[in-house]
Amino acid sequence: MLKTYVHVFQNPGADPSTQRTDSLDPLSPVLLLLHGTGGDEHELLSLGEKLLPSAPLLSLRGNVSEAGMPRFFRRIAPGVFDLDDALRRAEELAAFITTARPQYELGSRPIIAVGYSNGANIAHCLLLRHPGILQGAILLRPMVVLPPPDTTALAGTPALLLCGSNDPTVPKGQPEQLATRIASAGGDPDLRYTAESHGLVQQDIREAREWLNETEI
Repeated sequence: MLKTYVHVFQNPGADPSTQRTDSLDPLSPVLLLLHGTGGDEHELLSLGEKLLPSAPLLSLRGNVSEAGMPRFFRRIAPGVFDLDDALRRAEELAAFITTARPQYELGSRPIIAVGYSNGANIAHCLLLRHPGILQGAILLRPMVVLPPPDTTALAGTPALLLCGSNDPTVPKGQPEQLATRIASAGGDPDLRYTAESHGLVQQDIREAREWLNETEI
């Protein structure tokens, strides 16, 4: 059994008693849902259902607590991250996903991370530091966490960055920096501005759904 994260696995096409993916297209993607600070494993389930109704959903709860609020890695202050912890937690997440494939019989299905805020940040740490674990990522209101990686191993892995033009949480210029780092590592970033603030809006759902339908993963 998987014990690293409290999580929910939801498979819309499976036998409810087993939640196995046998009856689904073996190449259909799996959405890995990663919440923001204070969220939990249920927070993004409805978003995942709207983005790709037929997709299996693997939704995690961050295993770091900040004043009782779940997160995926520690921060020293708002916008100031514990880099060593971010690296360690990204490694834990990579190991979890590797174990989840046989546990839930995911086979060779692509795994696409859908992360919001802190969830987006751990998702791009995973993307940049553990190439090949994810086959794509939707990063909702991401910030730059780690120094530029010394790798070009992403091999065209697509990433959608959905940002706010006047987001009070994300310093200006950081979405562009992150897109540049993903591109420098060999990935294929698509940076879009969908709102002024840090909160999600309907346009985020439309843009992400369109990107999923149009992107080859």
